Amino acid sequence: MRFDILTIFPKMMYGYLREGVIGREVTKGTIEVYFHDIRKYSTDKHKKVDHTPFGGGAGMVMTPQPIYDCIQAVKKKNKGPVVYMSPKGKVLTHSMAQRLGRYDGMILLCGRYEGIDQRVLDMCVDMEISIGKYVLSGGELPAMVVLDTVTRLLPDALGNENSAEEDSFSEKLNGKKEYPHYTKPREFMGISVPEVLLNGNHAEIDAWRRKQLK
Repeated sequence: MRFDILTIFPKMMYGYLREGVIGREVTKGTIEVYFHDIRKYSTDKHKKVDHTPFGGGAGMVMTPQPIYDCIQAVKKKNKGPVVYMSPKGKVLTHSMAQRLGRYDGMILLCGRYEGIDQRVLDMCVDMEISIGKYVLSGGELPAMVVLDTVTRLLPDALGNENSAEEDSFSEKLNGKKEYPHYTKPREFMGISVPEVLLNGNHAEIDAWRRKQLK
């Protein structure tokens, strides 16, 4: 699966690609991740990508030309949807991540300042996604959240086919949070692991775990 991330701060996210599930899947070739500096597409002699908003108001707005040209260039290699990371978008859910994972790729657009000129959003963006009802400095962190949650649902990404099925909010758990997890030692600070998890009866263990779901 191919991810193209459009941003004015590409170096901000390089480190995340070297570790954990994402790093492993990049190495395996399961996913390809490319960063594109929107500023390089600006036709302004100073490579400016923002300007004051028409009608007045605080802050700056990202201008449409560099973003439009960047998207058009990337779409030559990635036919997936263009996703704008926006606090006004639909909130990312487990089921949404599953649907996104069915594409061969996607283009993640990261805004900054007060936002992006509406005209380029109307012309180029297929969907807007939020990771929560709060405001961040830009779309880079949300883009990495989408990259992470979609990637870990891809086949074999977690090394165990049951891991993703038993995640919080998965269909198997009926959208509920996970049950408590325990590991060695059997007793820690005077607190023992529940006996039902030690008896080897998988039916009883499964029943106990389902009772713990909230």
